[in-house]
Formats: sequence, structure tokens, C-alpha cells
Amino acid sequence: MSDPSSPIRPKPRLFCFGLGFSASELAKRLIRRGWTIAGTSRSQAGADALRHQDIEGYVFNRDTPLAPGALTGATHILLSIPPDEQGDPVIAMHESDIAAGRPEWIGYLSTTGVYGDHGGNWVDEETPLTPSSERGRRRVEAESAWLAFGDRNSLSVQLFRLAGIYGPGRSAIDTVQSGQARRIVKPGQYFSRIHVADIAAVLEASIAKPAYGVAYNVCDDEPAPPQDVIDYACQLLGVAPPPLVPFEQATLSPMAASFYSENKRVSNQRIKQALGVTLAYPDYRTGLKALLA
Repeated sequence: MSDPSSPIRPKPRLFCFGLGFSASELAKRLIRRGWTIAGTSRSQAGADALRHQDIEGYVFNRDTPLAPGALTGATHILLSIPPDEQGDPVIAMHESDIAAGRPEWIGYLSTTGVYGDHGGNWVDEETPLTPSSERGRRRVEAESAWLAFGDRNSLSVQLFRLAGIYGPGRSAIDTVQSGQARRIVKPGQYFSRIHVADIAAVLEASIAKPAYGVAYNVCDDEPAPPQDVIDYACQLLGVAPPPLVPFEQATLSPMAASFYSENKRVSNQRIKQALGVTLAYPDYRTGLKALLA
């Protein structure tokens, strides 16, 4: 028999700043568990589209702060909007609103780009942050701002440093099928990856076990050269792989070139040991095979 004097726990409500690919996967899981989900889009059309998915949709961007009351009842906050040249827009525009709501859990989606280049060596959450790109430097500043926010307000803030994200509609399978796949070879180059379903699993595990000021690398077990992933996708599809192109001869966009400028293998031991996560897709082969199936 329940104690009538005990406080009634509010229905959990997750508010996502930037309800994109990764946040949507978490939202679907939590909706099945009876959670209320709210999230933002940069446009009214995007907010309306969220409402068709049983999600409370709000417009938020640098020019449009959240509507009054949007954060009311938010027990959990997920931050998925990248910083711009002015810094993190959420903390700049809604720090006091978030602090006033006293959420049980705040998660910030960052990137393994905060580590910079390590010549193919392994990095973990204790590795010094030495980003080599402006994008990475902005992420380091945003991480620091949110950790300081948690300290100031005695709130549970955790960082999730995501590797290269893939999943339904966004994988090497789709790249090969679209005819846009390239096998660019830079000797000794490694990239780490993570299936979007495993991102959601890590976030769920963290929600069940909030921490203060902790960072988690979110990646699979097997960093791999990018051409190997394209090779395997071609094998699964039964098509000939595109020709190998030396990195020096490849024409790359500035964004693509920046990814090749950083070379590291990212350890995921903390999500296993601290959160008890078992990855559904521990390497790109199991992930791609499942996507094709």
C-alpha cells in the first residue's frame, strides 16, 4: 500500500532543444513508456510536423525564444543544438528558465571532435581536449558552459560525445545506393561510429542513473578506416565498390576535409562500465547488416 504522505512524482516530460535524428530515436522509445515529449524546430513548419508525431512542437532559434511556459513541467532536458559563433544559444536565452524548473537530468549532445587529432591513437574521457577545428572549439566552450551551469545550480548535467552517427536512411548503405559512395584512402586513418539506436540506449541508461558533470564517449567497439565501411556496404548490396582514391587526389568539401584532419580511435568503456550499456550494434558490420535487413 502506498504512503499517502509521500510526494506524487510528476509524469516524466522530456524537453528536447533541437529534436533531430538522435533525439527523435530517444523520443520514440520514451513515448512507448508513457513519457510526454516536447521539442523544438527552427521553423513553424518543423514544429507543426513534430505535433503530428505526438510531440509538443515549439519554435526556437536565435531570433525566436521559446514561448512562455514551454518548459513548464520538464523533468528532463536534452540539448541537441550545436553552438554558433556566439556560443550556445540555449544557455544564452533560457538558462534561468531551465534552472527554475529544477530538471532531474540534463544531457548535452556533443561530439568526439572535442579531442582533436591524436594520430590514430586511442582517446577516452580523460584525454585532454585539444580540438583542431573551429567547430570543435565551439563544442568545448559549450560543454564547459553547461558543466558550469550544473555546478552553479546543483543540477545533474552530463555530456555525450557522439562519434559519426548512422542509422535508417543515413548510412553507407544509402550512400552506395545513391551512387555517391567514394573510397578515399588515407593510410592509418580511423573513424569511430555509432548507430542511432545505441545513442538512444545510452541516453536511456543515463536517465536511469543521473550523474553530475560526467562525460561519456558514445561510439561502437571498432573504429575503422572509412573505405572499409563502403567496401562492406557494397558486399551486402552485391555491387562492385567504387575505385580507391588516394586522399591527396580527392576533391573534398571543407567540411569533409576537416574530418580527415583528425585521426583517433575512441574508447567506449565508460558507457559499459558506468551505465551498464550493451550495444545492439557493436561494429559497423552488425549495424549495416541490420539496416539492410
